[in-house]
Amino acid sequence: MGGELTHRMIQTNGIQMHVAEQGTGPTLLLIHGFPELWFSWRNQITQFAKHGYHVVAPDMRGYGDTDSPASPESYTLLHLVGDVIGLLDALGQEQVFVVGHDTGAEVAWNLCLFRPDRVKALVNLGVPFRPRFPAAKPVEMLTRMFGGGLYVYQFQELGRAEKSFARYDSYTVIKKFLLTQKSDLIAPPGEEIINSLDNPSLLPDWISEEELQYFASKFQISGFTGALNYYRAMDKSWDLLAQWQGSRITVPTKFIVGDKDLGFKSFGTEEYITGGDFKSFVPNLEVVIIDGHHYIQQERAKEVSEEILLFFGKFY
Repeated sequence: MGGELTHRMIQTNGIQMHVAEQGTGPTLLLIHGFPELWFSWRNQITQFAKHGYHVVAPDMRGYGDTDSPASPESYTLLHLVGDVIGLLDALGQEQVFVVGHDTGAEVAWNLCLFRPDRVKALVNLGVPFRPRFPAAKPVEMLTRMFGGGLYVYQFQELGRAEKSFARYDSYTVIKKFLLTQKSDLIAPPGEEIINSLDNPSLLPDWISEEELQYFASKFQISGFTGALNYYRAMDKSWDLLAQWQGSRITVPTKFIVGDKDLGFKSFGTEEYITGGDFKSFVPNLEVVIIDGHHYIQQERAKEVSEEILLFFGKFY
């Protein structure tokens, strides 16, 4: 039941996008975050296919086997949502279920903001929807709050993070980002963020050596510029999103976050999620806080999969 996992390239929004697919039934789209791949959903794809979904997990623009345009201005949220719309059109799907994680959650939020007609229901992981703050651009605001050691600031300068990452092989860089459980991503003054992260000697039980090597092998070929360009396009996206100022997310939504997620514990996020402000912008919302860290769909795969299936089952 569910069929075999297959791979193909799809033309969308001026790029070639690699997608992994399995199963038949209503389409369920999985959107990965930073610095990940379609493979981040390896624990969910077959499970969802067995439950009667056509599961589609792309490498997003700039990642893996999908095209990686050089210019940061090609990574605005309008481009990224446009990639998804083009993918859905190529698949012949008018409306789909969507799951997003990290920067993939940002894409999914804005997909629901721009084109709610294309989404049956949404589950987002780790990154809540925050309305556009009209008084300051995001990089300026975050840098003012947290200083030049913040990863968002360090990623802005073209080539800076790439040069820092180049001191290591891709395996070490991916291992640092996926497995370091720090309380924040703010480097000490004068230090590069990648150098400030721990390098765990032992792998946790949620990822194997072979799985980590798969991530590393793809980034060894693609490099990290495409992934970093998501952050370099933040201010440009802010400019383009002015016309949606004050809009709310109306799609039925479940939000899942790990109680030890560095993002949940930083930037006032926990108070925003639990205090009611979040629901004022996403009125049709369920929130689930579980034991876990940031890469929750890998670390707590069974629990996260069950939460997603339970929610989507209401709209199947």
